[in-house]
Amino acid sequence: MIRLRLVFTITLLLGGLFSPVSADAQEAAKVARIGYLTATAGPFYQDFLRGLRDLGYVEGRNVVIEYRSAEGKIEQLPALAAELVGLKVDVIVAAVTVAALAAKQVTRTIPIVFPAVSDPVGTGLVAGFARPGGNVTGLSFFNPELLGKSLELLKQAAPAARRVAVLWQPTGFAEQQGKALLKAAEVAAHALGVRLQIVEVRGPDDFDGAFAEMTRARADALMVPTSVTFLQGRRRLADLAAKSRLPAVYPMREFVEDGGLMSYGPILSDQYRRAATYVDKILKGANPADLPVEQPTKFELVINGRTARALGLTIPQSVLARADHVVEK
Repeated sequence: MIRLRLVFTITLLLGGLFSPVSADAQEAAKVARIGYLTATAGPFYQDFLRGLRDLGYVEGRNVVIEYRSAEGKIEQLPALAAELVGLKVDVIVAAVTVAALAAKQVTRTIPIVFPAVSDPVGTGLVAGFARPGGNVTGLSFFNPELLGKSLELLKQAAPAARRVAVLWQPTGFAEQQGKALLKAAEVAAHALGVRLQIVEVRGPDDFDGAFAEMTRARADALMVPTSVTFLQGRRRLADLAAKSRLPAVYPMREFVEDGGLMSYGPILSDQYRRAATYVDKILKGANPADLPVEQPTKFELVINGRTARALGLTIPQSVLARADHVVEK
């Protein structure tokens, strides 16, 4: 009887000794590894991290972020994506369209989440919005109709404009997507009685020449579509537009905060926070093929009052009344 009690006591002691180690091992196994792939350092990475924190993910405790940026060298994205695959991350967050396409090229099994892609179906990232299929899903932020609405607002802010230059980066869109965007812009321009001047650029080195071309063609205003290159060079574009005396409309508020006249588009900081909810669902077992691509439902109009005054523009009260925010710097 004494021997049985002794054995039982030793068993309990050993169980108590080793169970914490087992619990720690299980806890360590729950640490999520997320790959973050971007074409260039952008302002929205911190928004994604805030979204993760809101869901209870803390770096170094229950999540590890493997951050990879091509620093503007888009041709490096496939290698960086392959590097993340080699690290066996649980999910890849592809910050922009070109990053998502690069990630999809190197893995068909690791889930990929995009926070802001303009045309996920047209670019071939997903089969459809309702049922993406495959291993890719996320949030869309742009459609051709937005260009038409942006042009309409620009015309209201600068009613004397008859010729509008469109800064265009052909490599920024898939071929069919680019055609759809330009077609939508042409339709809107015709309805508004303005002519479009398409000015192509390949990169930042072409900015000065592009504005010189606008000046030679006597453009009255400027429309800047979405582009990683344009976002990265937004302050310089705003300066060049000011120097050329061109009222300009941009796709997001960050341009206006850096001196651009006005912007119209979805709130990208919110979308990057929302991307964290997709990551959370996938880490908890959801299949990306079954997670519908979310489309923006709220758009914001932002106007820079100081830039308007510098251009000699009086923004109509009807436009100011619609603005979600007026920047005065």
